[in-house]
Amino acid sequence: MSGRAAHPAASHLEPGQRVRLPARPEWGEGQVQSVVGARVTVNFENAGKVLVNAAIAALEVVDERP
Repeated sequence: MSGRAAHPAASHLEPGQRVRLPARPEWGEGQVQSVVGARVTVNFENAGKVLVNAAIAALEVVDERP
C-alpha cells in the first residue's frame, strides 16, 4: 500500500487480493493493483483496469479458501 492511509471503506483491501464489484457482475473477478485512500485500482477479467472509489462502490473480497 502507498504511504497514504487507506480510506475506511478501503482499509480491508490490499494489492493482490481478489475482489468483485456486485454492482457490475459482468466485469468478473478482479485483482487489486493499488489502494490510495478510497481509490482502488482493480484489474477485472472482463473490464480491464478500473479505478474504483470505494467510498461509493463497495468491493467484495472473493473468498479464496478451498
